[in-house]
Amino acid sequence: MPDRAGEIIEASTAEFVAQSYELYDLPPLGALVRTGDGAADLYGIVFNAVTESIEPGRRPLARGKDEPSPEAVYRANPQLASLLRSEFSAVVVGHRHDGRVLHYLPPAPARIHGFVFRCSEDEVREFSASLSFLDVLLRTTLPMPVEEVTGAALRLMADAHEDRHAFLLSAGKELATKLSGDFSRLRSVLGRLKG
Repeated sequence: MPDRAGEIIEASTAEFVAQSYELYDLPPLGALVRTGDGAADLYGIVFNAVTESIEPGRRPLARGKDEPSPEAVYRANPQLASLLRSEFSAVVVGHRHDGRVLHYLPPAPARIHGFVFRCSEDEVREFSASLSFLDVLLRTTLPMPVEEVTGAALRLMADAHEDRHAFLLSAGKELATKLSGDFSRLRSVLGRLKG
């Protein structure tokens, strides 16, 4: 049974935003997620997550002054689950077409209200068998350092491979080729592969 992470509420060719069904039930930074019907999936890497008020411009108020823990705040204020939402954003780094995984942008964006799934270890291994998705990821403009997202993604992908060290070594070589003209950026990403 696929692990559903949320539902798409905003989409473009290059990224999508999904709302989680439960507060704080978010895929981690760098996680590989997919959306689609199995035949025409889009793959994304999570680059941001947020929990905020459902009303734009309205911030949550502090409620825990007399509570012993954050969990107690939610027990004492059960309405908070209806007043807050958790969302995550993913940069699109590939798609499936005619049964093949392609590491470039799809011809069309994901569908609004499409389901987003956390990729299984088998899916992660299949997707990361080729590291050519790094071309898309490293050239993406994000509201946070791309090096952070790249390092997180490669660390998580390495966990799905039988030989974690060999995967990270291969990723390091690929990064050295792709970032050969930008040593400081290369050093930044390589430094984030440890963990």
